[in-house]
Amino acid sequence: MPTTLTLKNIPDTVYQRLKASAEQNRRSMNSEAIVCLEAVLTPTKVPPAARLARARELRAALAPKKFAAREIDAFKRDGRP
Repeated sequence: MPTTLTLKNIPDTVYQRLKASAEQNRRSMNSEAIVCLEAVLTPTKVPPAARLARARELRAALAPKKFAAREIDAFKRDGRP
């Protein structure tokens, strides 16, 4: 049976972030709070092999570009990455 919980003294910044997140996800404040609590308090078990495979996929998708030293210097002077 679900239990009711009342929260008091929620900092304004936390309340505003929860409200914005609820709106963005089209959920009530209550539902958003439950989702946030579940995300933090309910552990998810990802096997190390799966985590490593995902990291390798992400790294491969980045396709690193090599820059010459003069290009890097030009980027620094221009203030761009």
